[in-house]
Amino acid sequence: METKLGAVPGPLVKLTPESGKRADGPSHNPKVLLTSVCRPIGPAHGDAPSVGYEVLHGQITRAQGIFSPRSTNFTYGLDYIAANIDAPAVVLQYPSHRELIRELKKAPDYVGISFNLVLFQHMKEAVALVRKHAPRAKIVLGGYGTVLDDATLAPYSDHICRGEGVAFFRSLLHEPPRPKPYDHPLVLLDLKVFSIPMDRTGVIFAGLGCPNGCDFCCTSHYFKRHHIRLLPTGDDIFRVVERYLEVDDRMSMAILDEDFLLAKDRAVRMRELVLKRGTPLSIFAFASVKALSRYTPQELIETGIDGVWVGFEGKRSGYSKQAGKPIEELIPELRSHGITVLSSMILGFDYHTPEIIREEMKEFLSLKPTYGQFLIYGPTPGTPFYDRIKQEGRFRPEMEADPERYYHNCDGFSSMVVHPTMKGEEIEAMQRECFDTDFRVNGPSILRSVEVWFQGWKRYHDSDSPYLRAKAQRWKEEIHIAWPLFRVAKQSGPTPEFAAQLEKEIEAAIGAPSLGPRVRSLLAPLAAAWTGFTLRHDLFQHPKLVRNTYRTTPSALRSGQLGSLRVSLERALHSTLVKLEGVMDRASALRLAAGIRAHLYNNDADVKVVVAEGTAKPQDLRLLAEELASLRHRVSITTTSGSEADNFRMSA
Repeated sequence: METKLGAVPGPLVKLTPESGKRADGPSHNPKVLLTSVCRPIGPAHGDAPSVGYEVLHGQITRAQGIFSPRSTNFTYGLDYIAANIDAPAVVLQYPSHRELIRELKKAPDYVGISFNLVLFQHMKEAVALVRKHAPRAKIVLGGYGTVLDDATLAPYSDHICRGEGVAFFRSLLHEPPRPKPYDHPLVLLDLKVFSIPMDRTGVIFAGLGCPNGCDFCCTSHYFKRHHIRLLPTGDDIFRVVERYLEVDDRMSMAILDEDFLLAKDRAVRMRELVLKRGTPLSIFAFASVKALSRYTPQELIETGIDGVWVGFEGKRSGYSKQAGKPIEELIPELRSHGITVLSSMILGFDYHTPEIIREEMKEFLSLKPTYGQFLIYGPTPGTPFYDRIKQEGRFRPEMEADPERYYHNCDGFSSMVVHPTMKGEEIEAMQRECFDTDFRVNGPSILRSVEVWFQGWKRYHDSDSPYLRAKAQRWKEEIHIAWPLFRVAKQSGPTPEFAAQLEKEIEAAIGAPSLGPRVRSLLAPLAAAWTGFTLRHDLFQHPKLVRNTYRTTPSALRSGQLGSLRVSLERALHSTLVKLEGVMDRASALRLAAGIRAHLYNNDADVKVVVAEGTAKPQDLRLLAEELASLRHRVSITTTSGSEADNFRMSA
């Protein structure tokens, strides 16, 4: 069954016990498996040019070779959903077919598969494996690939998850609604340069959707231009920040929210909390010209934000999010305060000609964004641009005739529209020229980052503000850590003079680094050569399986009986409330403590234990408290008897 390209995405599938296709439904205690599509993926395996595991190397820094920073991007929503349902869940990130089959043979009741439109064929392959190896499982399709209509997706699914996934799955599993903010799993990403680990980034899930409604934007129109605050307040966001800092007090962070700074109340409160704590932060956030124009660069730094993604788009694009300070002033100003800028330009607007694209590219590159992205103006189902192209009959004939060919090319690197003045091949060639010119003219993005950090240090190292001085010191330390980059950039980069001059200026201002970075500088060319070898021969370019489990062990915290002890869980706004009744003994106290430890692993939740009067003897409560002593700042134990409550309170 196929759909015409003009089919309108269907409404959210109604969840009823009868909505499944099979008579043999799930068990009363369902097991959930959530998975991405299977590896391998990428152009070498028949996919579109930008398809892969990495937004940086596969898309933004694709022309930068050995200088491209490497970081695998996972399907984050799967872990977020798994952390916020009550059923036992397993999450697989990029399994091989064999690894997925192994998990399917454990007979999950529900299998959720997340996919993007460009991965449609891989979704079909995963569905076929589920049908063969777990035939009783209900299949749930999710992700932005579900912009397709119900008729197209029906052959591959029992349920379609569109919109916010936690509420969907809790309804599907007949679990009670949970208030926001949800539990926040800790998701860590490693960044490598020249194959060497350089940084760790904690991902903060702050919101979904965007009200700006740009005509090409799938994520904005997928949520009907509605913004969903997963972390409603600045306090909620800062609680997650502090959890990451417990793991590593120098952890970088990235806030996933389409235009985070639009919600000024959250950002203002964040700034208050960041300044109060005093720890210099490094947070990357998505923003618009409109939102950024409402803050000074210093206010952004004091909010912890030292990196932003902002759209340049096109000089005549006319999007409302572009209102505010002229972008030709905004980007240089941000850079001068130490804020790295990832900016994106669109090719293929109706007014574009090769000459106009080159003019806009020249202006864009003159702003020296730290990272530059160049994507082709493409229509995605559910967006106004898609509707307009369909109405005007401007889809390229081969795309119109073969929907799966269209899905395959929805990657921002294929021209799918009949342009007024340019051929599709011409637009694609211009895109390659933009990426190549960006690297040739402005040099490696990682070197540009060092330059921006140096600008921030120069501005704030002697500031009257203790926080800004501390931030300048962090920039200085990060510059010294990055010192090995200079040797490779001078030997192999496209801008050796720029690298040499920058190294000279930095050394004169802040001094040479310690012995460690200087030794690593001697080894850096070898690491760069190894990186080039692995790229040329396609070695180690695919991630290994990441498998996370949630509540799958006997010690998992859940409602039920622990011997004679009755445990019931309730979700409060910021905490999990654990009510205990019946009879607690040593064995149940130990099992409960193990469950609470498992529950608090890899998230920022709190637990409040309320013990009904007469349920536990003092020695059993003391045992429970001792077992949870390392979590005293996140756990409190009280009894319903006021006279006993203070004896066992553990919260800070």
